Amino acid sequence: MANNKKSLGLSLRQKSSSVLAALLCIVIGMLIGLVVLFIINTEHAWQDGFLRIMQGGFYDFPYGVGKTLTQAAPLIMTGLSVAFAFKTGLFNIGAAGQYTLGAFGALYCALVLQLPWWACLLASALFGAIWGAIPGIFKAYLNINEVITSIMFNWIGLYLVNEIIYGRGSGIMYDAHNTRTWKLANNAPQALIPSGGMSELFHTSNNTIAIFLAILMAVLVWVILEKTTFGYELKAVGLNKDAARYAGINEKKNIILSMTIAGALAGFGAGLFYLSGGGEWNPLNSTSLPAMGFNGIATALLASSHPIGTIFSSLFISHITVGGAYLPTRYFPTEIADLISGIIIYLCAFSMLFRGVIQKKLLRKHDTADANAEPAKDNASKEGK
Repeated sequence: MANNKKSLGLSLRQKSSSVLAALLCIVIGMLIGLVVLFIINTEHAWQDGFLRIMQGGFYDFPYGVGKTLTQAAPLIMTGLSVAFAFKTGLFNIGAAGQYTLGAFGALYCALVLQLPWWACLLASALFGAIWGAIPGIFKAYLNINEVITSIMFNWIGLYLVNEIIYGRGSGIMYDAHNTRTWKLANNAPQALIPSGGMSELFHTSNNTIAIFLAILMAVLVWVILEKTTFGYELKAVGLNKDAARYAGINEKKNIILSMTIAGALAGFGAGLFYLSGGGEWNPLNSTSLPAMGFNGIATALLASSHPIGTIFSSLFISHITVGGAYLPTRYFPTEIADLISGIIIYLCAFSMLFRGVIQKKLLRKHDTADANAEPAKDNASKEGK
């Protein structure tokens, strides 16, 4: 019983140290951002700069909050994609490419095949899964580092999708007049994810139940990783591939499945964004990889790869990004919000160090408390005698 209590206390202290380390990264990042704002424009740094970023979407309530939620839904999914791979010992830097293929799958099924929204969402996950499985196969059977193949397939996927959509200016999905894919609201209304009253609530046209679907997926990933044998096997392979093989776990199969699931999550995120009417794909401007895929790395790091934590880190990153869009451009560049989130991401690389320091302090306090409690226990036993 005592051992169970000790192990539970240790687990709680470890989780607390992770949360505190993440909060410390955020606080330091925000303070550095404030200093940069003062350097750029001392007079307006606080009122028109820092406070607007901190207010985020609430600066233009309720529209701004709706915008935050629209961006947070796909960000949660790409964060989950990276976090899932991290948990299984893999670094999925290919979330951007998987997101791109997911966007193509969703839009193709919507605009060309005229399928309903749920079928288009499944297609987006399927396309992302296929693109994630390929680096997994290379890793499992040829031991090629997944980072290298993921980066390569990011660009292959981007240019492949652009070429198919553009089709030399006459692609079936391509609106040549507006140089982007056709608007779903006008050409495939059956493929739009239901609003569920969200658009009316936030006075927008693209708020849907996507945010709830993303949160549901985060909970599902947590259950799979923490409460199932399958999740245990995936984490075992990530911790020690050789030991997992010795225990009878098929490490090759689990590596491929891990990258496949990670790809499906990223692709699903693209489906949530584009099928909500959040935007159209522009092959002429989309010559760089979607930032959403790389921002997923940030949210995963900030959440210490915890699926539930990814929800909150995604909402935070989305919150300050939207806040940065409301900065008065005559005083500050809107990229300030990206700078602050970039600093926070950079600090996340030191989160292990922060976690270690915080954990040592928590353990020291706990040990001190135990040491003080023992004499009292001995005195009580003596008095009983």
